[in-house]
Amino acid sequence: MKITANTYYNQASQKLKEANEEYNRPEEDIVSYGVCENSRFAVENYLKGYLVEHNIDPKSFDTVNSLYAQCKLLNSRFEEIDLTEFGCDSNTFDTDHCNEKEIEKVNNCYEAADKLDTFLRQEKII
Repeated sequence: MKITANTYYNQASQKLKEANEEYNRPEEDIVSYGVCENSRFAVENYLKGYLVEHNIDPKSFDTVNSLYAQCKLLNSRFEEIDLTEFGCDSNTFDTDHCNEKEIEKVNNCYEAADKLDTFLRQEKII
């Protein structure tokens, strides 16, 4: 089965929605792992979708940082999105970072995903 850009975008949007629902709970009820993992998945899939849309196989990239770097090569406006605080930007696709309990780290993950979603919508990509 060939995965299309829209498949990646739809999966990313769904995970961002799930992260948003968790993120907007009262702070004492937030499950940080859920917010972070869903946000990471959204960022990863938004970037993969963009690459697929430009006929680039995302499987050849093993980090969020490498996906992001390739997207910036295709469209320099991606530099408007700051993923430096994302936390997963240089790690392989694992969930170790998402085990952090600090609300600031959870906030960074969520904000990165939300900003990327907003950027793609403003660019009329999704």
